[in-house]
Amino acid sequence: MKRNADFEIERRRTENKNRVLKIVTYFGLSIWAVLVLFPFYWMVLTSFKSYGAYNAEHIPVFFTLAPTLQNYKEAFTAVPLGKYLLNTLIFSVFTTAAMVAVSTLAAYAFARLRFRGRNLLFGIFLSMMMIPSELVVITNFVTITELDLRNSFLGLILPSITSVFYIYLLKESFEQVPDELYKAAKVDGTSDFKYLLKVMIPICRPTIITIMILKLIECWNSYIWPRLITDDQAYFLVSNGIQEIRENGFGRENIPAMMAAVVVISVPLIILFLIFRKKIMEGVSRGGMKG
Repeated sequence: MKRNADFEIERRRTENKNRVLKIVTYFGLSIWAVLVLFPFYWMVLTSFKSYGAYNAEHIPVFFTLAPTLQNYKEAFTAVPLGKYLLNTLIFSVFTTAAMVAVSTLAAYAFARLRFRGRNLLFGIFLSMMMIPSELVVITNFVTITELDLRNSFLGLILPSITSVFYIYLLKESFEQVPDELYKAAKVDGTSDFKYLLKVMIPICRPTIITIMILKLIECWNSYIWPRLITDDQAYFLVSNGIQEIRENGFGRENIPAMMAAVVVISVPLIILFLIFRKKIMEGVSRGGMKG
């Protein structure tokens, strides 16, 4: 009886300790969430304040009783923001499609095909991740300029259709597929390309979807390369548009309209992440596991 009583006391003590730990953890996470989300809340709030109301605030006001959409109208009329959004969509979709195709074929070659020097070649390929991105930008700029592809979608897209990290991530996912499936497919006379399309891609779909979403976000937020390679407004992306708003003085004077433009640019990515967040987590965890 005494042993049972001691066991019950210890169990309750452990439960209380776990409960307190959980409360402290959730409290800390709540504080962290507020700190992370507050800039987004302030951005959205400012975008709905009128120019006069914003400038009249000597002390920041964390709400507004007279929201307005005038800032969004001015954001689209001050610069051709709609054109920039369309350019960014074209750039992001075509770059992502090309990158996924190249990465899938390269990852399949490293994961399933047997050829001399494969491991050495893959090691050299991975070592490219150690090269500073600034050096790659300089090399790409010289190459695109010599090919006379500046101020073109092709010049924007070509340097971004390969990614060592995504090839590595996809290779790790492909290697988790049992070799028995590949051997059985070869016995049935299935070609490598058909095996890739019918077996590997469906099984590794979460990882591929994750790569697509991450690449879309990367392209949408791209700034340095588009800023460097384009000076024709017809090929500006949203990153160029935001910079133009700042440089022409409009964004510096009318902060609410500037915030409205930023909200318009940010919302598609937020919606994309919220829709596919489970796929992203599943794909990253799958690519990170071995065996």
